Amino acid sequence: MSETYAVDIQDVSKSFGAYKALNGVTLRVRRGEIYGLLGPNGAGKTTLIRLICGLLEASAGTVTMLGQRMPNVAVLRQVGYMTQQAALYPGLSVEENVAFFAAINGADAGIKAALELVQLYDRRKSVVATLSGGMRQRCSLACALVHRPELLLLDEPTVGIDPQLRVQFWESFRRMAAGGTTIIVSSHVMDEADRCQRLGLIQYGRLLAEGTPAEIRSQGGSQNLEEAFLALAGRKDS
Repeated sequence: MSETYAVDIQDVSKSFGAYKALNGVTLRVRRGEIYGLLGPNGAGKTTLIRLICGLLEASAGTVTMLGQRMPNVAVLRQVGYMTQQAALYPGLSVEENVAFFAAINGADAGIKAALELVQLYDRRKSVVATLSGGMRQRCSLACALVHRPELLLLDEPTVGIDPQLRVQFWESFRRMAAGGTTIIVSSHVMDEADRCQRLGLIQYGRLLAEGTPAEIRSQGGSQNLEEAFLALAGRKDS
């Protein structure tokens, strides 16, 4: 794979019994790019992210991440993954959770910076079980980025986050991408799509369209991104 790409997915399908979650998906994500996987719940976005980081193995096709064919445990320290449901230890404090994820990824610094980025440094001694849902999301994000990964996978990262903090998160994502971090964000919220440099529209396990937000609007024949998505989805179904 060219060094230009952090992720290279070629003709990937994934089935769970008779259910086909992904059907022949091909896409590439450039290094240092913010790439959005956009689609409704159940479209296949989470399955694709799990294939990228090697938690699942493709039924067909190939997934290459940071130059390595996946699954491959050796490359995982270079990846940060924020799951849809916060993968935290509820009996530990915020700081203890972030320190744990830093340690297992071989990082000996960055805990304070990660907590400040998500605005939880003042709550670092709070036990996770006592936090609101939004604060748990923030803690989960800190755990995913504390070791400064080359590739950051964010599965619905702003669910439960207030609008002001969402804007701050995206400002941080842009700074990270400018510094060379590749970020893949899954979302079903259309207003987040314009914050991505490129988008892959997914529905029923298929890639409907790919391009910049402006290109997606052009392909869908509408300046409204949601209307463009629906138009593209309708063409694929016809």
